[in-house]
Amino acid sequence: MNGSTVLDVASATFLLLGCLLTLLAAVGLLRLSDVLARLHTAAKPQVLGVLLALLGVGLQLTDDADVAMLVAIGVFQLLTVPVAAQLVGRAAYRSGQVDVSQIDADDLADRLAEEEHDRGHTGA
Repeated sequence: MNGSTVLDVASATFLLLGCLLTLLAAVGLLRLSDVLARLHTAAKPQVLGVLLALLGVGLQLTDDADVAMLVAIGVFQLLTVPVAAQLVGRAAYRSGQVDVSQIDADDLADRLAEEEHDRGHTGA
């Protein structure tokens, strides 16, 4: 096997794994029942799947500008998806769509209680 064949096999493997993880994330979104489980499957395997697919594509590229674009896409995914999942989780919690009996440590309830207490003292 020469270097080009090894690179092609590695690229195809990363692409296949990335597509498989993204597919599993999509199935999880459809099959899982509660909001927190759906958020977990929407964030973690989806981001890893996209990163693996980007790596597979990046192994085939030779232009530095194209590789830089793939790196920028990967960084953007790593920065935005967890933040979006956190905000959706907070909104679901505040709207009562989260079963709090399944949560081990409920830090958000303490924080919301503090905010409510502070609001009561300021008259706002």
